[in-house]
Amino acid sequence: MNDYCPVQRDPAPEWYGRLHVRTADLSPASWLTESTPGYAMGTVAGVAAPGFAAYARVLHPASLDERPVRWSTVAAAHGTRVTPTTRWHEVIGVDEDYLNRSDLGLPGVWDEHPGEGPTPPDVARALIPVLGRHTGTPERCWFGLWSGYGRWEFDGIPTFATPGRDEVLLAGTLADAVSPLALDEFAELPDLWWPEDRAWCVGGDVDLVSTYVGGSPQLIAELLSDPELEAHAVGAGDPVG
Repeated sequence: MNDYCPVQRDPAPEWYGRLHVRTADLSPASWLTESTPGYAMGTVAGVAAPGFAAYARVLHPASLDERPVRWSTVAAAHGTRVTPTTRWHEVIGVDEDYLNRSDLGLPGVWDEHPGEGPTPPDVARALIPVLGRHTGTPERCWFGLWSGYGRWEFDGIPTFATPGRDEVLLAGTLADAVSPLALDEFAELPDLWWPEDRAWCVGGDVDLVSTYVGGSPQLIAELLSDPELEAHAVGAGDPVG
């Protein structure tokens, strides 16, 4: 006997926050669907698009009492270190199945893992002004939202393919990137962001605790020095985590 009950999902919205869901003409995303050497799932370029001069990995913070905690702070408490490609389970000294552990945290240091998924809202808000200084088209931006997020019924909505994911195309301003939170506080932000002039690309994924940014050396240098972000320079072919 099959006791499986299908999950009820809401109809796909016309507007995802202030981002317009595109149901025709996916050509703004065509550059992301081209076959490029090294553009593979599990690599920086596979998440944040190939072809940029420089890349940064922006770490999603852990938390303590709902306040953000840097990976470097956690690493110091655990006697480990954070490198550009260190994964979270290596920071806290456990295996990759850490999410199944019941003994979370270190008293006084952290009590919640970094958020898995696309860019967390506070990180997104810190990124927006920096990104805005490095594009000529902040009022004309494009976004990709993975069609597999469970709340919405995106079947029948055209998608574009990136390594391992099918993305719904959205349009809006750079500031609109955080507007899906108007739907509810748990709404996923877009996985991909890029401006009309393609000066940079922001990439995240449902399975990651980091956001990746490809762009100019000047943009990446500013991200690395921003006190609101914990970021590391990475290469296009580096593994993601």
